[in-house]
Amino acid sequence: MRPMPTTPPAWRKSSFSGHQSNCVEVTALDDGCVAVRNSKRPDQATVVVAPAQMAAWVRGVKAGEFDDLC
Repeated sequence: MRPMPTTPPAWRKSSFSGHQSNCVEVTALDDGCVAVRNSKRPDQATVVVAPAQMAAWVRGVKAGEFDDLC
């Protein structure tokens, strides 16, 4: 089980989502991991990703590896 954060998470979402709430939000955790949640359902499941996994995913996004998904 993960320890509780020492401060409330500062959730952020992409500026590309505009004023809509249909986006994912991310926050950095005290242990360096990144939490991801659905902004429309913030009370539901949160996915926690290790720093190396998040870095690999961001590199893939920047390289266009996921462009076929949307």
